[in-house]
Amino acid sequence: MRDQRIKPTDEPLTSRDLGVCQSVHNTVCDEQKCAPGSEEANRIAAITIHLYRQGVRDEQKLLELVRAARGIQFGREDAKRERKPLA
Repeated sequence: MRDQRIKPTDEPLTSRDLGVCQSVHNTVCDEQKCAPGSEEANRIAAITIHLYRQGVRDEQKLLELVRAARGIQFGREDAKRERKPLA
């Protein structure tokens, strides 16, 4: 039998993982006024899960990258309010 290693992208998402992704998805959909189940909401969900599986686990960073992937621009005031200081 071959030694098969599970890649991080193949591991199942935990309830915590899903909670982070759901929070980001809800935030972006609320900002964009996406109807649940709409094509745009589904795109946002797919991007969110993809980025999370690629290793973006910080919720704020994930939010920024999902926004960027969908071409959502925030002004300086919004960006200051949304960012957390680096530790």
